[in-house]
Amino acid sequence: MKVHERIDGRLRAFIEAQPMFFVATAPNGPGGHVNVSPKGMAGTFEVLGEHRVAYLDYHGSGAETIAHLTENGRITLMFCAFEGPPNIVRLHGRGRAVPVTSPEHTELRHLFRSAPDTHGVRSVIDVEVERISDSCGYAVPLMSYEGDRDLLIRAHERRTDADLAEYRRVKNGVSLDGKPIFAHEV
Repeated sequence: MKVHERIDGRLRAFIEAQPMFFVATAPNGPGGHVNVSPKGMAGTFEVLGEHRVAYLDYHGSGAETIAHLTENGRITLMFCAFEGPPNIVRLHGRGRAVPVTSPEHTELRHLFRSAPDTHGVRSVIDVEVERISDSCGYAVPLMSYEGDRDLLIRAHERRTDADLAEYRRVKNGVSLDGKPIFAHEV
């Protein structure tokens, strides 16, 4: 394993080339559920600086990442090479969720120029990266990338802004551990 001072050059190129990454967060204390979520879709992840990244967080079945970030800010993003030379890059840091209802959300969302339809975005996850490392990835399988799924975008096209607010209230109101997620909207 090698620890890097910043996201630049080869590391930045590797991160930006990956069609998928994983996000890990956890609540405070010994209890609660650790959450790991796969993320993808071209244009939904951006390197914003040598120690800052962000991604678009679309409405989904859960919102554990938002609950955990609100509680403690801890987050790890992991990128794996499923094609080409083996490599794994981990970005450890402090994140925050900037919800669609925040005035800052619009300005952050504009940084994602090549994102697909952003109508279904519920927040931007903004991460200050504190530790950057890469490791071999020798055990990561080789797999071929066929393309992004469009089901999430198509599902959100059918929903109005009011529908999405209701979705957040009903389906994203609390985390698996009973932590409030979008309580400020209720």
